[in-house]
Amino acid sequence: MALEVEFIATLFLFSSIALAASVASTPTFSIVGRVYCDTCRAGFETNVTEYISGANVKIECTHFVTGKVEHTSFGVTDSAGNYKIDVADDHGEEICEVVLVDSPVTDCKEIKHGRDRAQIVLTLEAGMSTNARLANSLGFLKSEPLPVCEKLIKEFYGLGEEAY
Repeated sequence: MALEVEFIATLFLFSSIALAASVASTPTFSIVGRVYCDTCRAGFETNVTEYISGANVKIECTHFVTGKVEHTSFGVTDSAGNYKIDVADDHGEEICEVVLVDSPVTDCKEIKHGRDRAQIVLTLEAGMSTNARLANSLGFLKSEPLPVCEKLIKEFYGLGEEAY
């Protein structure tokens, strides 16, 4: 009887260790980024950029061979325009991107290709020392640029009228 109890206790111990090891080996990545309203329609953040609270973004991972979407997660920005989305598992065989979905700001909803997504690497095989990932900022375009923008672009960024 004592031998059976010892055997069961040993079996339970090894099962618990195996379960803990399998859970510990499943990575979780934390993706953080920011969503802004491009108030000058400049294509980049300026000192009059406004950050959007309540913007919806998603993370989409597509298998690089089949093109099939393998993972999708959603997030919403906080009052400062920041979001954080946790994604479980290694996505080394996928191309993952954070993508703009929509903006709650009525005059800043336009999505412009090139500013609507940021590629991120979600694998432990990339040589990064943490599971935190910082995505490039994503921006919606304001319907009409702010009146100060023309002067701002010319003076602060040294760009002429042809750039604006």
